[in-house]
Amino acid sequence: MSRHQSARMRLVFGDDGRPRQSVAASGEIALEVFDADNADPADVAELVKQRYMDAPFDYANEWPIRMAVVRRDATATHVVCILCHLVTDAAGSLAMMADLANLDPTTGGATAPVTATQPLDLARWQQTPAGQRRHASSLRYWEEQLRGVPSYSFSRPAERHHPRHWEGQLTSPALFLATHALARQLDVSSSHLILAAYASMLVRLRGVDPVVIRPVVSNRFWPGLADIVSPINEAGLCVIPVGQAGFDELARRTSRVALRAFKAAYYHPEPLDELRAVIAKDRGEDLDIDCFLNDRRVAPPDVAEPPTPAQLRRAQRGGFRWTTQQDKPFGRLFLHIDDAADGADAITLTIRADTDYVSPAVMRACVEGIESTLVDAAVDARRRALPAVPATVPDAAA
Repeated sequence: MSRHQSARMRLVFGDDGRPRQSVAASGEIALEVFDADNADPADVAELVKQRYMDAPFDYANEWPIRMAVVRRDATATHVVCILCHLVTDAAGSLAMMADLANLDPTTGGATAPVTATQPLDLARWQQTPAGQRRHASSLRYWEEQLRGVPSYSFSRPAERHHPRHWEGQLTSPALFLATHALARQLDVSSSHLILAAYASMLVRLRGVDPVVIRPVVSNRFWPGLADIVSPINEAGLCVIPVGQAGFDELARRTSRVALRAFKAAYYHPEPLDELRAVIAKDRGEDLDIDCFLNDRRVAPPDVAEPPTPAQLRRAQRGGFRWTTQQDKPFGRLFLHIDDAADGADAITLTIRADTDYVSPAVMRACVEGIESTLVDAAVDARRRALPAVPATVPDAAA
């Protein structure tokens, strides 16, 4: 907390209710200590973690980190630490953990200065002419896209579900193999391949083309932001025309669209909200763009040899399951991409939706359709790459 400003950042709310960030120069934080006594320390740690996760943060008065130690017989067995998303994002938390190597394990003193950009430095840069130009460029992109997208909204399914918000998962070795094979064949990233398949399924299931998907963009590709601890991810805006394109063409088109969208995903959210309100008023409708994609994988391993069509089909063995139904909202439609939790060579697709707008049947069809689309494309690409078999076998003595 002493090294990273975002870890000691809280919000200050003005009379108009709008928040501003405040970085404290000093302070004090509590470390809770729990004695397991006769209970399993792992169970106690899990209970503490769940309590920390369930309790809403007080953004104005509470530090954005909760931490505890669980003991048995006066010996520490577990550490529990929860970081508010205002402190960091996934990549930022990895940067924070890596920075522990710069602390003396005995004294806790620093052995090297912090080299990553700090939030106050970033805020100062955002006010410079260069920072304002980048923001203005992003807003121009958003206005161009939002004024041109077709009118549509999520339709309400006839059947209502209670609880209302559902989550399902598909863990697929076939998706892992197919995306790696296609990435090599088409020179398109696996993330963009899944985005293209997602767009194809949404057009098929919703009947509106082009489709609007908002990918979560890290923004760490900008100079000086690779190792920042602060959260700098924003939801971008991809408007993807699917049409009658074959998958190869759709994948390359999606990649081009995504690169433009990623560059325009660095913006101040309040002016963007104001712009969206103006566009909605001009169009006489509220645009429904609550459809997200978040690739949370960390540098997936490569596949040494392209899989054969038979290997791809064998790996496509189902595996969809419902994981959560709850009343707490997830959002209208959100697809997460993760490495398989057990370390296997597989990709996990987690789909979350408000079933008042996206039925469970459509949710399942969407993720299974993404898998099928990519496996079919990889099988087709593999067959096209194989050498032709001669019609006759030449004489061995010839």
